[in-house]
Amino acid sequence: MRIAIAGAGNVGRSIARELLSNGHHVLLIDKDPKAMKMESVPDADWLLADACEIISLDNAKLEMCNVLVAATGDDKVNLVVSFLAKTEYGVPRVVARVNHPKNEWLFDGSWGVDVSVSTPRMLSALVEEAVSVGDVVKLFSLSEGDASLVEITLPEESPCIGKQVNEVELPEDCALAAILRDGRVIAPTPTDAFAAGDELLFVATAGAENTLQRCFAPRK
Repeated sequence: MRIAIAGAGNVGRSIARELLSNGHHVLLIDKDPKAMKMESVPDADWLLADACEIISLDNAKLEMCNVLVAATGDDKVNLVVSFLAKTEYGVPRVVARVNHPKNEWLFDGSWGVDVSVSTPRMLSALVEEAVSVGDVVKLFSLSEGDASLVEITLPEESPCIGKQVNEVELPEDCALAAILRDGRVIAPTPTDAFAAGDELLFVATAGAENTLQRCFAPRK
């Protein structure tokens, strides 16, 4: 795939190196000459330009990109770049970095964002995951359909322990994506049975999260 990354700071360069290692074609865009550390990601293409300007995105041939990653440290810039990528160039997939949690609500389809990634939320979710067995933990949001990837670790007293996947009625707007057990990733089938300590990953809307809590780990 051809992927453009707006923001060539530490985050943007790290993403670029990972994508390049997976065989993708990557273009890094930044307006700060100090960010042009080409030797740090020599296999990437580089463009010294303001990604918020149409002429810069024209020069980047953004219409030929499969994905745009808005990875700057400025939420305003990430929103503008996302909006232009989606509305002016029809980029199929737009992923945006959220720097400040208070701005998360802006990063949705109205600004052209398909997936938003909030570093503060991710860090807090990892902390919650480590200490909160039986709690629904939101890992990150997907703008499409107001859905999120959420996780719940089954406590020993869960009413679903021993039941098969097809025996548990999930709420609407919710799908079981994976079961993590003993370091393994299990693609759930209807006859898989739930066990204490299972980490369940769901794609769910906000309205389904409370129902998930009641279904898999009801509070006393």
